[in-house]
Amino acid sequence: MSGLAAQGTDRVVRTRLYRGGHLDKQDFPVADLSDYLSEPDTVLWVDLCAPDRADLDVVAEELGLHALAVEDAVSPRQRPKLDRYDTHDFLSLYAVDLDNDTAALHLSELSAFVTPRVLVTVRKDPSFDMEAVIGRWDSSRNLATHGVGFLLWGLIDHVVDGYFDAVQTLDEEIEKLEDLLFEDRPRDNDVQRRSFALRKSLVTLRRVVLPMREVVNTLLRRDLSVVSDQMAPYYQDVYDHVLRATEWTESLRDLVTTIVETNLTLQGNRLNVITKKVTSWAAIIAVPTAITGFYGQNLPYPGFGLTSGLIASSALIVGISVGLYVAFRRKDWL
Repeated sequence: MSGLAAQGTDRVVRTRLYRGGHLDKQDFPVADLSDYLSEPDTVLWVDLCAPDRADLDVVAEELGLHALAVEDAVSPRQRPKLDRYDTHDFLSLYAVDLDNDTAALHLSELSAFVTPRVLVTVRKDPSFDMEAVIGRWDSSRNLATHGVGFLLWGLIDHVVDGYFDAVQTLDEEIEKLEDLLFEDRPRDNDVQRRSFALRKSLVTLRRVVLPMREVVNTLLRRDLSVVSDQMAPYYQDVYDHVLRATEWTESLRDLVTTIVETNLTLQGNRLNVITKKVTSWAAIIAVPTAITGFYGQNLPYPGFGLTSGLIASSALIVGISVGLYVAFRRKDWL
């Protein structure tokens, strides 16, 4: 098992040992897990990056993990959830990262096995920043005495903060989109393309944030014995953040829908204005066409072949055209 750490740059094993609430060892072989667990007052963390089933089977044998949980850990596209087993709990969740240029949301799938004294994290790929989680643990060393509950809180809190960062960025992008709606030069294609990209990201974000309410709420249950009374306020704070992120995501999704509908309405309004203007000019142009057509008949009529006829027809063209132009301007058709 100790050879796992050397299986390439993507498949990496990291370990930590806390003794009495203080970091005691790092990067020890996973095969030593059972030895350290036999010692009192020890809490361990194991991180597996892009493991295969054989890797997890070794860890499962060391910790007595359920086969169904191990299968879920290696299977992609699990929904965020918390499953309970006799000796441990299994957690599945997603971290998010938003591309500001394309508004595309990248998901990093994570799994965690939660035992009374060991937290095993499983990353499907190295895109998730585990160093940030470790930094959060190290910056809150005073909470390390609360064992696995502390380690799990640091992980979930970092993931939920990522939700906030993503939804805040999406909010800023939507504000920029609103400004595009009423620019002097319409940019309908840009607005429509950006709207659908943002809506897609919001739908994806909602799909991973919404189930986290149930996950964190379940962790707060006293019968699970994962969260101590001292850690409960920290988990409650995470739960409040999840609720706020969920509500924010819902409101932004409705706002994007409103922007799309507003853009379509504005397009219809602009089309109506253009139609009125074209129709008005067509009516004005029809006047000289009709008069010249009438006076172009090969028949005698008052003023036929005379200068007075030319003057009369020109006066009619100018007078009626100006009259129509003034009338249309008053009606705001031109």
